[in-house]
Amino acid sequence: MEKIILHVDMDAFFASVEQADNPKFKGKPVIVGGVSERGVVSTCSYEARKFGVRSAMPIFIAQRLCPHGIYLKVRYYRYKEISNRIFEIFREVTPVIEPLSIDEAYLDLSEGKFNDGLEAANYIKKRVREEVGLTLSIGISYNKFLAKLASDWNKPNGIKIITENMLPDILKPLPISKIYGLGEKSVRKLNNMGMFKVEDLYELPKEFFIEYFGKYGIDIYERIRGIDNREVTVNRDRKSYGRENTLKFDTEDIQEILHYVRNFCLEISEDLKRKNVYIKTITFKYKTSSFENHTRSRSLTYYTNDFTTIYKVAEEIVKDENFIGTIRLIGITVSSIKEEKVEQLKLF
Repeated sequence: MEKIILHVDMDAFFASVEQADNPKFKGKPVIVGGVSERGVVSTCSYEARKFGVRSAMPIFIAQRLCPHGIYLKVRYYRYKEISNRIFEIFREVTPVIEPLSIDEAYLDLSEGKFNDGLEAANYIKKRVREEVGLTLSIGISYNKFLAKLASDWNKPNGIKIITENMLPDILKPLPISKIYGLGEKSVRKLNNMGMFKVEDLYELPKEFFIEYFGKYGIDIYERIRGIDNREVTVNRDRKSYGRENTLKFDTEDIQEILHYVRNFCLEISEDLKRKNVYIKTITFKYKTSSFENHTRSRSLTYYTNDFTTIYKVAEEIVKDENFIGTIRLIGITVSSIKEEKVEQLKLF
C-alpha cells in the first residue's frame, strides 16, 4: 500500500491565537513579536501580510509598512498550551507524528484509524476549528517533500493532494526555491546560471547534481522527480533540543540577538518540561554574514529544564562573545540529557 503522509501547518499561528483570544482583533493586521524598535516580527496575520509585513522582519520596518497594525508581545506559554491541544488531536489520528515546530508536523497514516488522507485531513480541520477556533492547512501525498509542498499550496485554511500521476508536470513550473534542500545561497547561484524553475533543472544529468551539490546532489535530483525516501520519525531518543533562525536582515544588535535567544530558550524549556527531560549543557550558535559558523557552550553542575536558568546561561554566553561583523543566523541547543528520575535523585 502506498504511504499516506500529511503535512499539517497552522495558519499564522501566533497571530491567529491572539485573534481567537481577543475577538476585536479578528480581521485586523496583528503583528506578534518584539515590540521595541529593534525587535523582530515572529508571526503576523494574513491581514498584515497584505501590507508586506513578513516573519523575521524588523519591527521598525513593519511599523513603516503597517502603521495602524496591532503590535503584541509573544505569549509563548499560551501558544504552547494551544499547540498541545492540537497535537492531542493529531495523536487520535495516528501515533506516527514527527513534530517540526510548535505549529507544524508530519503525520504518517500507516498506523491509526484512517486510511484515506482527505478524510483524515477533514477530521483534523473540523476538530481544531471546533475545539480551538483556529484554521490550518494540510498537504497530502506519498512522501514528506510533496506533502510539505502541498500544505503551502492553498494557504490559509487549505487542503492540497499531490498524487504520483501529477508528476512531473505539477513541479516543473515551480521556482527552484521550493525544492527542499536548496538554500538561499544555492538558489542564488543557480539563478545566476539562468535556472529559475524546476523545469530548468529537470533535463540536467545526474552527474551535474553530484558535482554541484556534493553528497546531497542525488537528493535534489530525486526530489524534482517526486522521490523522497525519508521516513516520518517519532523522536523518542533525542540527544539534543534546539532552535535556530536565519535572519531576514543581518544584525549586530545584541538586544535583537537576545530577543531571539530568549524566545528559543522559552520554546526549548517548554518542550523539555512537556517530555520530562532535563539538560545541563547550553550551546549558542551563530553564523556571520561571511558564513563563518561559531558555537559557544557552557555546562551546569546540575540538570535543569527551567527557562530562567537556561536563558541566564545563554545570555551570559552572548554578552561575553566578541562578535566580529554582522550576524545572519542565531541558534540555541541544549544537550547532556537525562530523564526525570535523574533530577529526582539529585534532590537526595
